[in-house]
Amino acid sequence: MKKTVLLTSFTTWEPHQPSNSSDDLLVEILKTNPPPSLHVRRQLPVDFELAPQEAIAHFTELQPDVMICCGMAERRTLLNLESRAVIGDRILQTSLDLNELLTGLQVTEISHDAGQFVCNALYYAMLNHVQTYRPQSHCLFVHVPRLTPNNSEAIVADFRCILERVIQSSRTPVYPT
Repeated sequence: MKKTVLLTSFTTWEPHQPSNSSDDLLVEILKTNPPPSLHVRRQLPVDFELAPQEAIAHFTELQPDVMICCGMAERRTLLNLESRAVIGDRILQTSLDLNELLTGLQVTEISHDAGQFVCNALYYAMLNHVQTYRPQSHCLFVHVPRLTPNNSEAIVADFRCILERVIQSSRTPVYPT
């Protein structure tokens, strides 16, 4: 059974940013015959309260099987699959098998640091919401480096592969306790 997937991206937060690479990635994904089970909520505000509120509202409305939140990581060079979100001494982890998603990808790695900015706050809020209200769903955060003519094709290809894998997966969520 094909899974319903909700993707999110952010808008920019600094004046020097012409766009947010997470949103640029979603635009590229939408250009090439995306699966009908794919839904997007582009350009969430870079705001600790509003981003989670808007994402949770879209998640609640759609009730997807998988939610993938994307955010820009200007200083990173690879696509990063975030294993967890941390608020204080509380850690929430994704139920997806990141090693399985990573297999054979060229420009993607697993990260255990979603940062200390809105990306981490959104991921934590979404993991908490999913685990509490829809534990049969999965949630993942992907950090996207700046897209350039040199890396864009490979990053988009890896992300498409990740999407295909989560859509085709029959794995039941298992959340670490």
